[in-house]
Amino acid sequence: MMRGFARRAFLAGSLGAVALPYSRAYAADLSRVTLRVATFRGQDNTLLPAAGVADFPYRVEYSEFNSGSLISRAIDADAIDLGGWSEIPMVCAAASGARVSIVATLDGPTTNQAVVVPANSTAHSIADLRGKKVGYIRSTTAHYFLIRMLQQQGMTMRDIMPVPLGMSDGLTALKSGSLDAWATYGYAIQFLQADGSARILQSAADILSGHYFIGANPRKLGDANFRAAAADYINRLGHAYAILSTDKPRWARAVAPVTHVPEPMVLEYLNGTNRPYRTRPWKESDITTAEQVSQTFSAEGFLPANIKLKPIFSAALSGLLKG
Repeated sequence: MMRGFARRAFLAGSLGAVALPYSRAYAADLSRVTLRVATFRGQDNTLLPAAGVADFPYRVEYSEFNSGSLISRAIDADAIDLGGWSEIPMVCAAASGARVSIVATLDGPTTNQAVVVPANSTAHSIADLRGKKVGYIRSTTAHYFLIRMLQQQGMTMRDIMPVPLGMSDGLTALKSGSLDAWATYGYAIQFLQADGSARILQSAADILSGHYFIGANPRKLGDANFRAAAADYINRLGHAYAILSTDKPRWARAVAPVTHVPEPMVLEYLNGTNRPYRTRPWKESDITTAEQVSQTFSAEGFLPANIKLKPIFSAALSGLLKG
C-alpha cells in the first residue's frame, strides 16, 4: 500500500481564468516548445488536469521522480527542464556545482513531517533518543529537521545511531521494531497513526520554512520561447493550487486513486495543512533561509562550509511570474 510514497505527499478553473504571462505573438512559437517536467506522484500531472488548467499551448512531457535530489541531478544531466524540490536538495545542488537554476519559489505547508516512535516507546522527547537507532531519509527535510531537533536538545547526530533509509525501508524497519524512531513525512505518518503502530514524538511544523523551489535547466533559459512556456507552466501550477485549495474534496478525489491512499485520509491531510501552496518569484529572504539550512548541514560535516547559494538563483522568469 505504501508504494509510491518515497517523498512527502504534495510537496501537494478554466483557461479563461488563467492570465497567460506571454503575448499572443508567442503562440505559434510556443506550439513548438516542449517542456520536460519532473513530477511526484499525485502532483503536477494530477493537479493541473484536476483544476482544468492543463490545456497547454506547448507540449509537456512528464517524468515521475521520488526525490528532489534525483530531479536536480536530472536537470544537471540535461534530462529534465523543470522540476521542484525543498531547500535541502537545492543546497546540495549548489554545493556540488550542479547546472541548475532556481527560477521560482513554491510556498507550502510544513505539516505532516515529524519524528515518530513505536506506540509502546518510552521516549517522550528527542533527548530520550540518545544512543538509540533513528532512521531518516538522507538529503531531505527529514534529515534537516532531525538535526535541528537534536540541536534543540544540545545533541548532534553523533549522539544517536543514525540509520539512512528510503521511505519503504524506513516504514518496514519501524513497524518491525528495528528502529527506535524515524524522521519522516507524508502519508506514512497517517498510516502509522491509523493502525496504532506509532505516534508522533515531535512535529517539524515550526522548524521548516515551508519554502520549496522550482528549478529550470539553465541551458534553456536563453530561449525567449522557453522562458515564456516555463513561466506559463509555473503560473498555471499556482492557479491549480489556488483552485483546489478552495475545493479540497475535489483535490482528494483526484489524488487518492493515483497515490493509492484512501480518499478520506487524503482529505484529512489537506484539511490539516497549516498554509496553502502558492507559486511566486523568489526573493532575497528565500536565500537567507536556505543559507540557514546550508549552515546546519555544514556544522554536522554533511556539506562543506560557506556554500555560495546566490549564483544558483536566476531572475530569468521573475518578470513573467505571478504571486
